[in-house]
Amino acid sequence: MIRWLLPGREAGWLLLLAAALPLALLGATLSGPAPIAWHDAWRIVLGVSGGAQTDAEVYQRIIWSLRMPRALLAALAGAGLALAGTVLQSLTRNPLADPWVLGISSGAGVGAVTVLVLGLGSGLLSVSGGAFIGALGAFALVMLLAGRSLQGESTLFILAGVAVTQLLSALTSLITLWQADANATRGVMFWLLGSFSDARWPQVGLCGLALAAALLLCWLRAGELDALAFGGVTAASLGVAVAPLKLLLYVVTTALTAAIVAFSGAVGFIGLTVPHVARRLVGSRHRQLLPASALCGALFAVAADTLARTLFAPRELPVGVLTALLGVPVFLLLLYRKVNA
Repeated sequence: MIRWLLPGREAGWLLLLAAALPLALLGATLSGPAPIAWHDAWRIVLGVSGGAQTDAEVYQRIIWSLRMPRALLAALAGAGLALAGTVLQSLTRNPLADPWVLGISSGAGVGAVTVLVLGLGSGLLSVSGGAFIGALGAFALVMLLAGRSLQGESTLFILAGVAVTQLLSALTSLITLWQADANATRGVMFWLLGSFSDARWPQVGLCGLALAAALLLCWLRAGELDALAFGGVTAASLGVAVAPLKLLLYVVTTALTAAIVAFSGAVGFIGLTVPHVARRLVGSRHRQLLPASALCGALFAVAADTLARTLFAPRELPVGVLTALLGVPVFLLLLYRKVNA
């Protein structure tokens, strides 16, 4: 069935990526300041008792309350950001487009920092809610400035996104430096660089639902995304309703990215780099590219988060630092090969 839908090497790559993801999640679950042997983890997952009761209880708490939701949230965030980046690069016909081009990250940063610094709420839910509202507000501002560009090319849309991003980033810095003390500033900066350390099962569920809905909707529009690769005029001549399609997919990618950023912070570079890697594996047809990008993004985020919390354990790096350090060389390598092809 899979080969009928995705013939040739594309099916092989998708199967390989799908098989690698559970292994990456298992490795992330076993790795950490308190290493857990695979047979102990297997017994805990299956609910089989073995070994000292105290050790089993500790391992169970570590796996089910800390590492498993964190690894799953990292996978969902990476998949969602890569999916959003793939769609945005197709909509804008710009290989440098990613989820932050719409000002989503900066808007989420303003919302989260406002809650953290000004004390408008308490707890993670308030911070996440502020980030989500800020992200949607930023996208609404971009739409207000450049909504007319949906019918044609997207240069004005990208420029509006860049302007809003810079404005909101400056506003975030102003709020942080003006109101926050040293401890609050450190917390804000750690959140802005991205972290999965506060992952909980409800967050995993919400991000999973958002990713499943966005992936299904975008995959159903794969043929229209293929047509947009030839430009808005050509796509319109092929019967594609360009403006409604762009508006729908912009809203979908914005809502998906806002949900992810609200719980994980501003994890950068996944939406920019991963779609290019996926294109080299399965080509540019979106029916194969969209699931490949999601799987590659999930693998990349899980690997980066595992390194972020184990390289300098017990100290932890913001995962956004690792995604940039790993993503920039990959992107430069792809750029070099494209120039010298």
